[in-house]
Amino acid sequence: MKHFLDPTSAAFSEWLEEHKQPAFRGRQIHKWLFENRAQDFEEMTDLPKPLRDLLSEEFALWTTTVARHQQAEDGTEKLLLQLRDGGKIECVLLRDGIRRSICISSQVGCAMGCVFCASGLDGVDRNLTTGEIVEQMLLLQRLLPDDERLSHIVVMGMGEPLANLDRLLPALDIASDAKGLNISARRITISTVGLPPAIDRLTERKSKYQLAVSLHAANDELRDRLVPVNKNIGLDSILNAADAYFESSGRRLTFEYVLLGGINDSDQDARQLVHILRGRPAMLNVIPYNPVSGLPYRTPSNSVCNNFRSILETGGLTVQFRKRKGDKINAACGQLRRSSEGLVNLTPPSEEQ
Repeated sequence: MKHFLDPTSAAFSEWLEEHKQPAFRGRQIHKWLFENRAQDFEEMTDLPKPLRDLLSEEFALWTTTVARHQQAEDGTEKLLLQLRDGGKIECVLLRDGIRRSICISSQVGCAMGCVFCASGLDGVDRNLTTGEIVEQMLLLQRLLPDDERLSHIVVMGMGEPLANLDRLLPALDIASDAKGLNISARRITISTVGLPPAIDRLTERKSKYQLAVSLHAANDELRDRLVPVNKNIGLDSILNAADAYFESSGRRLTFEYVLLGGINDSDQDARQLVHILRGRPAMLNVIPYNPVSGLPYRTPSNSVCNNFRSILETGGLTVQFRKRKGDKINAACGQLRRSSEGLVNLTPPSEEQ
């Protein structure tokens, strides 16, 4: 069966014409899916029964099953989704005030090899399809009450988004379309370790999505160790591509920095960040490490975090320290998948505070 969320709207229009159905049926179906949060074609009661039966025979609305659903006291909810071919991916709903943000995956696993990340410990299996990406959005939306809607999307789950642009961008276009989830492009963020050719593609496409570049180090020597793909790229190339994207899109850049205790959290690291980022119209988003059982990395102490922040702000950078959410449900990318396979203890290791 074909995934209903995979075909382009033009292709489905052809299907409707082939089956002698009026074009407005497509708009009805999309309204049921994106506004009314229907779970199957049978719920779409303003469609003729024969059409609902035919759609059920030829198309699958859902190609994943929820293998695990975890909830945290802070309102964070995480889904572990089982794919048809046996792979597993993760996606997260985060509640923060009136914001209802979701974090979605773009690949099964990840090939970037960041040494502290659970997503890439087993490499990458494959890219997700457009339908599988949109399906995460709809499943997470269904966790909300009827009077709430999704407000923000971050593509920061499993995988490297820029390695799957051909399938990701159509999914984000659906999310930002008024007939889709109607989420403003400025509230959709693509997070990447920095692949300059793909960033250049976004620039040429004149994309308006926010771009977040995960640095994790302010010099190539350390970044080569933490993000192995950097050996073939280099920070200068990434920063130049990011600058060009800003010039094209007008969207302020975000740089991500996972703070690892005793590794990239020294005064010198902070001063180097100031040196490479000062003068750029950017936000630096610092993320204290969310420990992964079995890996030797730890969260810095509060005093180290505060000192690091002070140096950055004194240096003139716009800084945000992300509040960690979902610790008790393994909310960091890849943790829940590995725990379901017996590879990670569900109880997070103790932290230095």
